[in-house]
Amino acid sequence: MSLTDILLAFLSAVGAGIVNAIAGGGTLITFPTLIALGLPAVSSNITSTVALCPGYLGATFAQRKDLVGQKKRTLYLLPAGAAGGIMGGFLLLNTSEKLFVQLVPYLILTASLLLALQEPVRRLIIKKTNNKKSKGILSLSIVFVFLSAIYGGYFGAGLSVIVLTALGITINDSLTRLNALKQFISFSVNISAAVFFLFSSSVILTAAIIMIFGSLLGGFIGGKIAAYIKPQILRIIVVIAGIIIALIYFIK
Repeated sequence: MSLTDILLAFLSAVGAGIVNAIAGGGTLITFPTLIALGLPAVSSNITSTVALCPGYLGATFAQRKDLVGQKKRTLYLLPAGAAGGIMGGFLLLNTSEKLFVQLVPYLILTASLLLALQEPVRRLIIKKTNNKKSKGILSLSIVFVFLSAIYGGYFGAGLSVIVLTALGITINDSLTRLNALKQFISFSVNISAAVFFLFSSSVILTAAIIMIFGSLLGGFIGGKIAAYIKPQILRIIVVIAGIIIALIYFIK
């Protein structure tokens, strides 16, 4: 990678960190950027996953108080998330470059639509959790989280929406506590996939290291300016950009 490529990768990670801190969907910035820089699609996806992984740790730490009293859930759901993340990573490494390139526009479009559904999902979960008659089913949560994590290990964009939906359907609790649990599970999915990827030859380490610092900086900036930017507006921008990028890939 040239110095210009490294700078662009760093800036994309800063942007992704800001977006993830406020609205989510940072992968829709880093992944297409790495492809545009000439990296193979599979390596771009893997490098993006590794680079943005620390952001999930920060989000989990920020909401750690809301995890109090959820020890039993985490003991079951974190391993399910980690196992699914590794499974998704395994599937990705065994997907040919040609096939993955063909899947790219569909994956980006799916991630964009998932991001667009984030607020409706939140509203439905709030409505459900206000229904005191509903009961949670932990065993079903494990299955849903595992399946969601497979997607997350394969292509991480939109994972948080899928996990939150899975939890909202199967667990009766407040949105705040479910959101904290979602962050922890998303971290387990991404860290397990990232560690798995590090043992492969598909990670572009130079880009990954530079982007880790970029995403951390972006997360810090995003946390500082979050109060001044409406998440809905930023989310709409990211969704529209994602759809446009997907259409460009479809045309190609």
